[in-house]
Amino acid sequence: MKVELSPERAHYPMPCSIVGANVDGKANFLAVAWFTMCNPTPGYIAVSLGKSHYSNPGIRANGTFSVNIPSASIAEKADYCGVVSGRNADKSKVFDVFYGKLKTAPMAKECPFNIECRLVQTVDLPVEELFIGEIVAAYCDETCITDGKPDLAKIDPFVLVSASKRYRTLGADIGGAWDIGKPRK
Repeated sequence: MKVELSPERAHYPMPCSIVGANVDGKANFLAVAWFTMCNPTPGYIAVSLGKSHYSNPGIRANGTFSVNIPSASIAEKADYCGVVSGRNADKSKVFDVFYGKLKTAPMAKECPFNIECRLVQTVDLPVEELFIGEIVAAYCDETCITDGKPDLAKIDPFVLVSASKRYRTLGADIGGAWDIGKPRK
């Protein structure tokens, strides 16, 4: 039997990221679980941020942002970036910052996977702003690459389970995508 839940928030596991933006000339980082790929070619990522977030004006002003995938080993730093506002603390020192091609999308060296984005559209929603960015470049620690591709087990990302207010790491590999469901003869 299914139990109906509140439609206001879907309580499914969401991958954690750290969004980087320059605000008033300084790097700022914000923990974000509301992000997703939204276009294959060119590659676009959508990031949903509450309108009151400190990072939003920086994203709009510079037209750039980054999405950084933290490993479980730095979950405490990631959480800090979500519970402390850049209005009240200088988060430019939380990570070693580097910049890529765009020069205005700060990225965190401690995160094993980083995506640099150029803002292409902002969608005004009732409570959120949806920032859609074109992926300009992606970076991965060489220690997290296997056969030329990012290795999820080595990156060791984690998810937010909002219903229980917990972070969880990923489990075992269960099979090939676009393969395990194929009819077999």
